Amino acid sequence: MPIYDADDIVEIKNRKKKKKQRVKFLIFLLVTAIAVCLYCTRDMWLSKMRGIGQQYKTIINSGQLADGNFPIEISGEYNYQLRQTQDKIIVLSDVNVCFYNSDGTLMRKRQHAYTNAVLRAASGKALIYEIGGNDFCVEDEEGILYKSHFDNNIMFARISSEGYTAVVTTSENYDCEIFVYDRKGNVIYERKCMEHVNDLSFINESDGCVISYIMAENGSLTTSVQKIIFTESTEKWTSPGIDTVGLDVFGYSDGAFVLGFDACGYVNENGQISSYYRYDGDIGGGASSDGMSAVIINNDDRRKYVMVLFSGGATEPLIIDLGQRAVDVAVHDKLAYVMCKEEIRAYDFSGKLRSKAAISDSYTGFVRSSEHIFLKGYNKIDRIDYES
Repeated sequence: MPIYDADDIVEIKNRKKKKKQRVKFLIFLLVTAIAVCLYCTRDMWLSKMRGIGQQYKTIINSGQLADGNFPIEISGEYNYQLRQTQDKIIVLSDVNVCFYNSDGTLMRKRQHAYTNAVLRAASGKALIYEIGGNDFCVEDEEGILYKSHFDNNIMFARISSEGYTAVVTTSENYDCEIFVYDRKGNVIYERKCMEHVNDLSFINESDGCVISYIMAENGSLTTSVQKIIFTESTEKWTSPGIDTVGLDVFGYSDGAFVLGFDACGYVNENGQISSYYRYDGDIGGGASSDGMSAVIINNDDRRKYVMVLFSGGATEPLIIDLGQRAVDVAVHDKLAYVMCKEEIRAYDFSGKLRSKAAISDSYTGFVRSSEHIFLKGYNKIDRIDYES
């Protein structure tokens, strides 16, 4: 058995200590190298890791119709209008405007005198005006909040989620005029337009709006967009013409989405066209919220029925083959809802089918609330519970 003196024992301990330190240092270098390698190759593996632990199955809703106060019968009316806002639904017929809560209980009903009335709803309020008429009003389930009369005819009107209202009228000396009202019915902005404005959308929490107008360029009709801030006298920008006849414009923080008759497109925050898509068939409807847009296109000749999704202004369109004719579409809470002849489906904007429910083919449209879907029949309104 070897004999060690005190110096030998100290030397042995030092060597063991140094060996442990070298091992720890090598482990540190190895972990650092792995971390650097993972960071440099993150584009290859990160997309595959997303969603692990958050996988979901498609939710199959029963589609069972609610009872109690449903269905809501619309006597003798098939051309009524249905809107939803803040857990209430509003129905406008040729004679009456009615407010219901989500359980179908009638909260208020009144007769109106409009001949060609249009209903819009937001912030718990209803905006009612007459195309070609001179009057409009804003009301809720308690009564009329304010109304106004114009000498010129009303072309259209819009209400924002903050409760502001914009009315576009004809004009004697200009193509049209815009009047913007605050929540109390005070005029806060007026604009005399040299262009024929065909739609308007509030932006920036109702600090401004985008307007669209149709013009002729090189022998064809195009749609241009302008951004307006209500505290400024001139527009922020005017976009080039998008090659389509615009139907609706939807403003959001990064620009605007134009839904057209045979094509659609985005305008970015600088007023330049950032994307364009031409339909392969007939438009069945379109919707947009916070820059996320969905368009349904029916091509009966080819038996091709699709929904096209756009997750933003500079993104490529995502085409969903529906397999049956599309009837109506909505965008709600970052999901695209589409009504087909026998089914309602919800897709996220990566194209995944999130939920669905079977329905009959007798409905012509729907509106989505946080918990329910209200189905528009020819002379009745049904409700189904719907989990996405």
